[in-house]
Amino acid sequence: MSFINYAAREINCKLVYYGPGLCGKTTNLQHIYKKVDPGAKGKLISLATETERTLFFDFLPLELGTIRGFKTRFHLYTVPGQIFYEASRKLILKGADGVVFVADSQLERMEANIQSLADMRQHLGDQGIDPDKISLVIQYNKRDLPNAIPIDELQKALNPRNLPWFEAVASQGTGVFETLKAIAKIVMQELQKKT
Repeated sequence: MSFINYAAREINCKLVYYGPGLCGKTTNLQHIYKKVDPGAKGKLISLATETERTLFFDFLPLELGTIRGFKTRFHLYTVPGQIFYEASRKLILKGADGVVFVADSQLERMEANIQSLADMRQHLGDQGIDPDKISLVIQYNKRDLPNAIPIDELQKALNPRNLPWFEAVASQGTGVFETLKAIAKIVMQELQKKT
């Protein structure tokens, strides 16, 4: 749920990168942070374990245009993918205006993708959000690996609604900004309908 600060003439939106552990959610945010103009971003906060997995979230405020004279600020978060952080994932997803589901393209990670997508839908539903109505973009990450599943199989398993999707290699920056621009555009279109 976006927050409007009338005094600052600012609309704050929350985008959540969701997906299984080690799929590339944090790598997406790190690449965005590295490439974005310093004047358009805040501080990247990352809480990680000794193995560099995100423990709670990455948070990156990013300015991406205006709506009716209000500056639009996107706050980007990632959820921890590990199963034992379910409560954290649910909490971080709360109030999301848009979601990027980051799928790991590796064959051996398909079951983890399916489980993570089901969990996301369940958490949204538990919060009274129709998972079929939230702004959602799918990113198929790790497309450079030799064991990457063909796109048509990923689509069949993870994207039966044919939502916007992008191929990515987040570690190289491929597809990262295309994904971000797509979800930001969808969220801004939804905001304009409401204002």
